[in-house]
Amino acid sequence: MSRKNKRREPAEITIDSLSHDGRGVGRDVNGKVTFVDFALPGERVLYQPQRGRKDYGLGTMIEVLEAAENRTKPRCEYFGICGGCSLQHLSSEDQIAAKQDQLMSNLRKIGHVQPEIILPPLQRDVWGYRRKARLGVRDVEKKGAVLVGFREKNSSFVTHMSSCEVLHPNISSHIPVLAKALQQISCRKRIPQVEVAQGDNGVIMIVRHLEPLTSEDVAVLGRFAKASGVALYLQPGNLETVHPLYPEEGLELIYRHAGYDIEMIFKPTDFIQVNGSINEALITQVCETLAPQPNETVLDLFCGMGNFTLPLARSGAKVSGVEGDRGLIARANLNAKHNGLDNIVFHIGDLFAEDAEYAWTGQSYHKMLLDPPRSGALEMCKRMHEFAPKRIVYVSCNPATLARDADVLVNTHGYTLKQVGVVDMFPHTAHVESIAVFE
Repeated sequence: MSRKNKRREPAEITIDSLSHDGRGVGRDVNGKVTFVDFALPGERVLYQPQRGRKDYGLGTMIEVLEAAENRTKPRCEYFGICGGCSLQHLSSEDQIAAKQDQLMSNLRKIGHVQPEIILPPLQRDVWGYRRKARLGVRDVEKKGAVLVGFREKNSSFVTHMSSCEVLHPNISSHIPVLAKALQQISCRKRIPQVEVAQGDNGVIMIVRHLEPLTSEDVAVLGRFAKASGVALYLQPGNLETVHPLYPEEGLELIYRHAGYDIEMIFKPTDFIQVNGSINEALITQVCETLAPQPNETVLDLFCGMGNFTLPLARSGAKVSGVEGDRGLIARANLNAKHNGLDNIVFHIGDLFAEDAEYAWTGQSYHKMLLDPPRSGALEMCKRMHEFAPKRIVYVSCNPATLARDADVLVNTHGYTLKQVGVVDMFPHTAHVESIAVFE
């Protein structure tokens, strides 16, 4: 066996901190920074070294020799194999504390900013919260079964699971029955995924198939849908090919914001916030923080299908929503009409073009909401002198890009970072959602 491929002997290591993706961080016997899966700060563990890089090492934990006080027993029997969660071995309180530490570190090191107030963490449901997901499908002949679930950690394999603790129960409970139905499909090896979406009024499952289904295949899936009480859709090609199988007329999914008397219509392929209870709490916090008045103008950038735009418009303020996806803008207009709101104007615009001119650019607004993807809103932040809002609320799903953008807002445009806090949108994962307020 060559030295390059020689298996390294297990070793002990003391863990000092958590990485941004939830791995324990320590230094090996040679002083090299090493990342160890499922290890926690304060622990001494036995781990199997894996091939890393010149400047850092990787490892998989074998045994906890000295456990941290905040280590807890994972609730899910598939934890450690399934790649859906990475922090079930850490208490929920300590998970959110670690995420807050990461957020503050990013703001300090990347953004060179310090908030005046750190908000209490926004937390709601930590189990059964996930109402949207894409599940992998794999026909495994050796197991004599079709597997449906999240991918295994660091692998393309599908976890052999019969339930999921973070999926909404109305989705999780159907996994084993769905797997049995797919096992009867003639082209089961050509079914890569099932997309699931839970609304307040039901569940839609979309079966992606790379080969045509036979009449018997269609009958099998129809029987599954009817017996399970789910709406089943098929996707033979791109997103435009998605169509209902059962019921024939399909299902119009909705979710509600009770506090603002809003009912949102959405498609199962649309982007929505996966945690319904947190989404409702976050909308309340955004609306109360921005506090739009009837005589004010509000600009909502990255508005999607109006998740925040419509509740903000309940104030009577004139709200402009901007989004780059035409389909989401169509849904936003539909939802504004559905909820009887005529004080909203939606625009399609490239929010990653720094100098683009649109009907909504070249003018000022009283207040602004930013809710960008992981890449952040740098181009729009650079133009903040143009929009000149007195208050900005920034909802972020990436603390690094939030910190980068905060640097521009504070150190270039003169805003003050008044408040910041973490939002527990994805419990038991390393994902960090947050909210920041600039004035």
